[in-house]
Amino acid sequence: MPLPQDIRPIFQDIQDTLVRSQAPWIQQSPMSAVKVLWVGRETGTWASLHHWKKGYVAPPHKHLAGAHAFIISGKLQVRNGVLNAGDYVYEPSGILHDATTALEDTTYLFICNGAVLFFDENGFTRYTNWEVMEKLRAEHQTPVQAEAAE
Repeated sequence: MPLPQDIRPIFQDIQDTLVRSQAPWIQQSPMSAVKVLWVGRETGTWASLHHWKKGYVAPPHKHLAGAHAFIISGKLQVRNGVLNAGDYVYEPSGILHDATTALEDTTYLFICNGAVLFFDENGFTRYTNWEVMEKLRAEHQTPVQAEAAE
């Protein structure tokens, strides 16, 4: 039975994001790569997979929104603890990190609700947010090839 109201979403283009396993890993440095999974323009939230080689050190940073991380494989030294494969951590808005180090080759899922600001002893050096992730994805997207007609 059809509904009397029109319940179609206004933002149809933001639904049903699918990232295939063969989506490219984007090299950010010789020791780190990212795979952008989703960017929520309407909320500023983004999801990504990160792969860090053993010894990679992420610089100190501050979360300007809450973030979720799930370690898929490997180990990360985070503040005074170690996150192992299978560990989950929620980091609230405002949390400060010293450097974070990959103790093994590590892959983790990261879902962030806003920007992350990176800094050194002289001040802020860069930031990552949904716009940065969207630009990365757009720059490294492989064009979809049309299948040949039979």
